[in-house]
Amino acid sequence: MIAPCGVIALDTLRADPKGQGHVDISDALLLQRWQEGDEKAFADIFLRHYGPLVRVLRSLLGSTDEAEDIAQETFWRLYRHPLAAEREHNLAAWLMRVATRLGYNALRERVRRERRQGVWQQQVETVANPEAEALRQETRREVQQALAQMPLRQAQILFLRYQGYTYAELAEIVGVKVSSVGTLLARAERTFARHYRGDGPSSM
Repeated sequence: MIAPCGVIALDTLRADPKGQGHVDISDALLLQRWQEGDEKAFADIFLRHYGPLVRVLRSLLGSTDEAEDIAQETFWRLYRHPLAAEREHNLAAWLMRVATRLGYNALRERVRRERRQGVWQQQVETVANPEAEALRQETRREVQQALAQMPLRQAQILFLRYQGYTYAELAEIVGVKVSSVGTLLARAERTFARHYRGDGPSSM
């Protein structure tokens, strides 16, 4: 189990909950229509999933601009390499898997770069309570550094669990059986606890 301070810290990366609304046409049908030449179907896929991806990525990275860039790159990868029409796909899980992998890589590179430079770029915001915001930013920084040192799948599953994803959704996203999620989460929590606030090895 993560220590209480670690749980509170991970909560600093929790995205604002927002519903995705009613879905009239399935992702599978939209994919089929797009692969049959209907470009509007791809636009519908983009509009349906872009917002949720940006919210999760912004929570991970702390930057709206970076989150939007990575979300767009995720869709560009889908556009360049469409999912095979003859196979069953959970499109939302595939998009989240790719987006969080790209986001993790961006976070890892940022931590490496700023460690070399001896600085950490924080988002500058106008807030009513500067001291509380400074503490929140520092906690976010420590959580991001810990996540950046974790193996990709562990970072994905732990971060997304704290975004409210169910075990079934996590299994789809990281590509494992539902029965394995609990074990993977426990392992990820132990890894996070070692790295949080410099308790684990810092070489990257």
